[in-house]
Amino acid sequence: MVADALYFPACRSRRRIELLSIRLPTRPVGNTKLTVPELGFGAAPLGNLYRAMSDDDARDTALAALLGGITYFDTAPYYGFGLSERRVGDAVRGHESIVVSTKVGRLLKPDSAIQGSGSRHGFYSPMPFQPVYDYSFDGVMSSWEASRQRLGLARIDILYVHDIGRMTHGDQHEVSFRQLTSGGGFRALEELRSSGEISAFGLGVNETAICLEAMKYVNLDVILLAGRYTMLEQDSLNDLLPACARLRTSIVIGGPYNSGILARGTKRGDTHYNYDIAPSEIIERVRRIETHCDRFRIPLAAAALQFPLANPVVASVIPGLSNPHHVEQTLSLYRTSIPAEFWHDLKTDGLLHVDAPVPTCITAADPSQPHALKPGYPT
Repeated sequence: MVADALYFPACRSRRRIELLSIRLPTRPVGNTKLTVPELGFGAAPLGNLYRAMSDDDARDTALAALLGGITYFDTAPYYGFGLSERRVGDAVRGHESIVVSTKVGRLLKPDSAIQGSGSRHGFYSPMPFQPVYDYSFDGVMSSWEASRQRLGLARIDILYVHDIGRMTHGDQHEVSFRQLTSGGGFRALEELRSSGEISAFGLGVNETAICLEAMKYVNLDVILLAGRYTMLEQDSLNDLLPACARLRTSIVIGGPYNSGILARGTKRGDTHYNYDIAPSEIIERVRRIETHCDRFRIPLAAAALQFPLANPVVASVIPGLSNPHHVEQTLSLYRTSIPAEFWHDLKTDGLLHVDAPVPTCITAADPSQPHALKPGYPT
């Protein structure tokens, strides 16, 4: 699982980043005392996902986010094989009120045969490590400690079990899942939470079935769900999201653009959906949504970014952010006012689940502050 990594032209000017230092609205994480801003930073691009970036550009991107009020950063050992964690830690170290999440389930093993920065699993990283799955008690504890070292932080707020489930492991799913249950992986996370070493834990996945399965074994505070609750996909309203509401498990939304098609749209070609070329039926569905966006003069990406936040169980949306301009543009999309008629028309046209909550914009009293997105309910 990686966040959508959409690349916008970087600002060439060397001028200081001109972003307001603001506070974004926050939401609670499960039953914990932890809160996260509605908009977070998916840090897969800082691991050189799909293309390389310099350390300076990574730092400038994170700084732009901090100045814009984005204080939740999500990373993983897998993102650039340690590179993203190192860059996130360097960017946030010393700042107050920052929330950092990373992931367990893969250990990074040194490999002297790795040379250069060629693409491996989509990351153009020079880090000479190979990821090896390990969801056991010792694997979770080792991963947590190694992440603290790479981040250079004494504390990690949230740990997600990364890429567990049949979508990733296929026929080996039962073996991997047993490492979490009888092998002690979940027990390790519970011990870290009960001792106060972390504030929350959950899963970081692209599929819903494994979430429902895991919830039978352990009390999850939060699920990082990539691509499964978006303007194109709302099947999780039938099972996972009601279960989360019942158990007080929060959802963090990764991949709000479904790999790009909900950000770029269909008019410029290069339509990707769920890490692949978009099928014709998805392209046609997006074209119909674009017709409504054009009529209301709303950016498609703004609607895609705001839609998940209408659901009361959603705590944050964390698109991948790749440069300061992209950060600034994402904040603008988040602040875009979208009329209720737009969402009504999408439902009337059969483009949204009839029971999907839709955003209600509350205009901030201070015009320098963002619009708060009040969780909505079916209309």
